[in-house]
Amino acid sequence: MSDTVILAIESSCDETAAAIVRGDSELLANVVATQIDVYKEFGGVVPEVASRIHVEQISMVIAQALSQAHMTCAEVDAIAVTQGPGLIGSLHVGVQAAKTLAWAYHKPLVPVHHIAGHIYANAFVTKLRFPLLALVVSGGHTELVYMRDEWSFEILGTTQDDAIGEAGDKVGRVLKLPYPGGVYVDRLAKEGQNIYPLAKPKVQGEYDFSFSGLKSSVLQFIARCERNHEPFKAADLACSYQECALQALLAPTQKALQNYQPKMMVLAGGVAANSRLRELIQTQIAPTYPHTEFIIPPLSCCTDNAAMIAVAGSVAYRHGVRGDFSLSADPGFILGEHIQG
Repeated sequence: MSDTVILAIESSCDETAAAIVRGDSELLANVVATQIDVYKEFGGVVPEVASRIHVEQISMVIAQALSQAHMTCAEVDAIAVTQGPGLIGSLHVGVQAAKTLAWAYHKPLVPVHHIAGHIYANAFVTKLRFPLLALVVSGGHTELVYMRDEWSFEILGTTQDDAIGEAGDKVGRVLKLPYPGGVYVDRLAKEGQNIYPLAKPKVQGEYDFSFSGLKSSVLQFIARCERNHEPFKAADLACSYQECALQALLAPTQKALQNYQPKMMVLAGGVAANSRLRELIQTQIAPTYPHTEFIIPPLSCCTDNAAMIAVAGSVAYRHGVRGDFSLSADPGFILGEHIQG
């Protein structure tokens, strides 16, 4: 199965994507049609608009991926698709497209969890080694995932409220930065200093996260300054927020590294593109754990794409994971459920 060719479809949020991968890491095609420019005036994704654009883009994106790979659907071994989690309407478009191709070309259908895709995006950097710890950070997810072997997932901790990406986007919005806010908070923070005291997140679980209180602390700080006619420097507030958020992210991660001693740790998800997070892992975390190999995905693999779904789909296919034509989008899909064939 090392030469298995997977055609994958990803449509969980606002990117319509298709990719083709041979084996576990040979990328033959990768096409992403993003909707970011559409939502700049709204300051966030509009689900109804997203699903409508997916319908318009899905056939073209699949055709482009096949063209890039110089292949036809008849030549692939299986069709992988993001079943969830995500926006129900967006997911539905991808699932229906995958089922249609699987039916028309008599190909196996492989449902994939979106977060499994983000984790396996690191396979484009190097072969993954287990046991493995994954820090998953995105607009909708903040999780620590422990993998004892290639296709097992144990969620050690998760956010109790907002995901770190969601919190960053909201802070960006109140700082009047463009969408997506988290990206611009990261850029602005480079110009500032960590000088403003903000509320440190409090959590119950040893490996859990919380960002709602920190986000509220930023909102309250701005409101207090405006009420008292006190100026503040946006760059310093962005830096203060980001440093507090990232320390809250890395503290549970370090506990998990100490307690589980994994062979490898990977960073995964859209917030994995955050320059300060990447720097802290490389300069502060990695040197402390010399027996753990730390992998940070290239920026092209951080945001949503179908290449990551294809790689995870290849592993799932090898482990006998299959879907039938009753498969439906599952916005509440929990990582680790229904992973066996």
